[in-house]
Amino acid sequence: MAKVIAVTNQKGGVGKTTTAINLAAALAIAEMRVLVIDTDAQANCSSGLGVVKGSLKKTLYDSLIQDEPLTEVMTDTELDSLKLVPADKNLTGAAVEMLDMENREFLLKRLLEPVLGRFDFVLIDSPPSLNILTLNGLVAADSVLVPIQCEYFALEGLTDLFDTLARVRRGLNPNLEVAGILLTMFDERTNLSSQVRDDLIRHFSNKVLQTVIPRNVRLAEAPSFGKPAILYDILSKGAESYIRLAKEILSYEKKGIG
Repeated sequence: MAKVIAVTNQKGGVGKTTTAINLAAALAIAEMRVLVIDTDAQANCSSGLGVVKGSLKKTLYDSLIQDEPLTEVMTDTELDSLKLVPADKNLTGAAVEMLDMENREFLLKRLLEPVLGRFDFVLIDSPPSLNILTLNGLVAADSVLVPIQCEYFALEGLTDLFDTLARVRRGLNPNLEVAGILLTMFDERTNLSSQVRDDLIRHFSNKVLQTVIPRNVRLAEAPSFGKPAILYDILSKGAESYIRLAKEILSYEKKGIG
């Protein structure tokens, strides 16, 4: 049965999509069966995994609103063991249409149940907001992976997110855990990055992952080619860091942690 991880942070520009794409690819190369679900109407995760915008007849919208099975929406990627449920701009409308649906917070969880046995990991790329699509991801997930950019306001945003997770546990998903806090865009040349890292460890020591994702040109370039960094330049520091992250996540799973 798949482990479902929501990659979530209500702040934009913290590396959520980059993490979803590259962690999924690293897990797939480690011979894990992986499904990525893009719940962001911007569809950057979809394009970053090779989907040309406007080229698909069906996306996550059709599953959420038209009740299409995920198997009818799922598409292949360059990696045989990595599948994608793509997004498109229609998800903007879905967030409104879902508001009148019964049990709207559980739509994605219900859609996932028939396919969980086919995968080892399901990664949900969340929008940079706390809307109904983000909430669906949190309800469907076993755990949350929280990318944090090493910047001044990181702690402030994290406190708000943890408050949200506490409310989700109380009302909708009591088993939701924190898989870890992932430091992204880390620049070892600056005091700020080191200070943010130290502050996070001081406040959330048992949740901060050992793997740190550096600022890396290859990570920034790869999406424009529709590839994970691991396929664009496997020797880049960015690709290597996500391979380390995949190993860390897998080691936690073997220990039953996270």
